[in-house]
Amino acid sequence: MKNLAIRSLPVVLASVSSLLGCGSTDASGKGSESGGADSSLVGNPAPDFSLKAVAGGSGNVSLRSLRGKVVLVDFWGTFCEPCKKSFPKLQDLNTKFSASGLKIVGVSEDEADDKDKIPSFADTYGAKFTLGWDEDKTIAKAYKPPTMPSTFIIDKKGVVRFAHVGYHDGEEADIEKEIKELLGQ
Repeated sequence: MKNLAIRSLPVVLASVSSLLGCGSTDASGKGSESGGADSSLVGNPAPDFSLKAVAGGSGNVSLRSLRGKVVLVDFWGTFCEPCKKSFPKLQDLNTKFSASGLKIVGVSEDEADDKDKIPSFADTYGAKFTLGWDEDKTIAKAYKPPTMPSTFIIDKKGVVRFAHVGYHDGEEADIEKEIKELLGQ
């Protein structure tokens, strides 16, 4: 019986990890201003990027071109179970706040073989916001998301103000408060 418990431990740990994110999470299991995602980014200028829209828009979107807006950058993948839960919540935020100056940009970390799944993922999970593919992973290298989803909220001046790791039921209320605060500045 003891051997069964020891052999089952990796399966249990993997299951818990998949509930929180598609990789590791911070010790608290909660996204925050300074924990989990690359906390060195919080309070600092957001790394600029340019991304070709694959769904929810056309052409390229660059972070620099979005100055003056509050920007939510979400790292995700079509393989990510928690992303399937987070996308409808992100779309709710998009619907509520896009007219007030919020821009949501989803950065897919899918491999080349799965790139073509991005538009159908957007349709299935209701995403109308811009989704692009980080083909050479340079955006992920700059932001260092520890898991999918990882979300960075950037103020109108281009400074990262909040970072959240993984998907946690109810966390969208915290993210909504953060967005409202930044839209009001």
